[in-house]
Amino acid sequence: MQLKIAKRSSSTKSKGATNEASPSPRVLFTVDVPDDASVDDLKKAINRKNKSLYPDRQRLTVGEAKTVLEKDVGLTKYSIGDGDVVYLKDLGPQISWRTVFYIEYLGPMVFHYLIYNFPIIFYRHAFEHSGIQRRVYMLVMGHFLKRELETGFVHRFSHGTMPLFNVFKNSFHYHILSGLNLAYWVYGPSSAKGTVLAAKLENPTLMAIFTGIFLFAELSNLSTHITLRNLRPPGTRVRRIPFGYGFDMVSCPNYLFETIAWASITLMTRSMAAVLFLVVSTAQMYVWAIKKHKQYKREFPDYPKSRKAMIPFIA
Repeated sequence: MQLKIAKRSSSTKSKGATNEASPSPRVLFTVDVPDDASVDDLKKAINRKNKSLYPDRQRLTVGEAKTVLEKDVGLTKYSIGDGDVVYLKDLGPQISWRTVFYIEYLGPMVFHYLIYNFPIIFYRHAFEHSGIQRRVYMLVMGHFLKRELETGFVHRFSHGTMPLFNVFKNSFHYHILSGLNLAYWVYGPSSAKGTVLAAKLENPTLMAIFTGIFLFAELSNLSTHITLRNLRPPGTRVRRIPFGYGFDMVSCPNYLFETIAWASITLMTRSMAAVLFLVVSTAQMYVWAIKKHKQYKREFPDYPKSRKAMIPFIA
């Protein structure tokens, strides 16, 4: 069958007009696909017509309701037949989610490494780091190294790409708040070896407790990521209800455990930079958790009603 690929026109209405006519679609070109073609087949056909419009860059819709054509679905599901119009939106240059994650987590590692190891560049004089600074450096670097390894070997992404521009927006809070800002204030001379602040922070019992909480949260976070990975067969976008450690109480225990990990860093350092990152990151993860929680309940009628989004028994 032959389909018309069009661009939606902005509807305009003259002053005083009593009748609104739907604007004629602006047809860009036509493509031929088999009668039993899928949305993927249609995207490949469009790509053959325009090499710059690779499938991940395309957003296809039909009808006045602008129904989005989902990946891996047959065109017959949308009652698309010969001569019908399919609307195309160019999403712009794309970047893979995996690459985005690599960039997001690499930035903080670079900032922490440079500021910790080259204090004379950032503080204009050399000094010896305290025990608490060394401990935080190892924990933070370990955290982001773990995230890089999870990106490469654990995560399976439901969406292949995102708009290239978004990588700058997504990276800001990691690179600046948990990277540059946190490292600059935590590794500075105010809590260096021999200072009053370092002496207060280096209580062996508290350091052991906060380190233990951090490691517990990191391992728990890894466990939930592995659970989510095992729900999705490789190369698919399958979604299932997660069960097991953490998931019996909340929909997004990975966010809960990440919050606990950063709370332990905040308590260990008593730094306002750590407080700022904890507040911003927790608020952002809570927004994501609410969205995912609602999606689970909408998608699965038998979804456990006792679960909260991110915070057990509360929200």
